Amino acid sequence: MLEYFIIAFAVISGLYFHWWLMVRIRRWSNRDLALSMAGEDQARREYMLAQLAEAQRSKVSRKELESWLQRAADSYPGNSG
Repeated sequence: MLEYFIIAFAVISGLYFHWWLMVRIRRWSNRDLALSMAGEDQARREYMLAQLAEAQRSKVSRKELESWLQRAADSYPGNSG
């Protein structure tokens, strides 16, 4: 009976770790996407991170996130033109 508990514990632990790692990687990649659109300007980087947070609050889908962030980057108040 103990062997079933050990197997179940190992499987559940592995699934939880896999989920946790996927969530972290998704957050890192979304943050990198937003920062890549900001360039080196610190104010624009902060603006893009705020826009990423807004997209997450608005529950923008993963498919639409890149275009959503691109529109936000294009409408940055410091853009000329």
